[in-house]
Amino acid sequence: MSDANAPHPTTYRVLIGKPGLDGHDRGAKVIARALRDAGFEVIYSGLHQTPEMLVRTAIQEDVDCVGLSILSGAHNTLMPEVVRLLNEQGAGDIFVFGGGIIPEPDIAELKAAGVRAIFTPGTPTTEVIAFVREECERKNA
Repeated sequence: MSDANAPHPTTYRVLIGKPGLDGHDRGAKVIARALRDAGFEVIYSGLHQTPEMLVRTAIQEDVDCVGLSILSGAHNTLMPEVVRLLNEQGAGDIFVFGGGIIPEPDIAELKAAGVRAIFTPGTPTTEVIAFVREECERKNA
């Protein structure tokens, strides 16, 4: 695994989204800032986005991936819906990862629905950066 903060020649685009009624965005902003500082181009959606709004933004902004932050408990509905809509819109190459208050038993179900990875509270930002970079490099190889 490469150094998460080392400069990289390719700039990848990431949408960090806050779907649903969840109004707590501190974690999303921490991840957005960490990815930006690691050389990613980051678009932050703002609060209270619908899956449709996030997918539209992801396609319009030509992002490589979408990171979803959910603390409201609606992760089993909202995350798979974003994956489904991306596939439906012909943008299934945009991968989705997520984070937030997500119980361990739900993680396997989310991954089976197409969410590439789930990061729970306490995950070091370097781990998220390394994951996103590796997945972007694999996607664009």
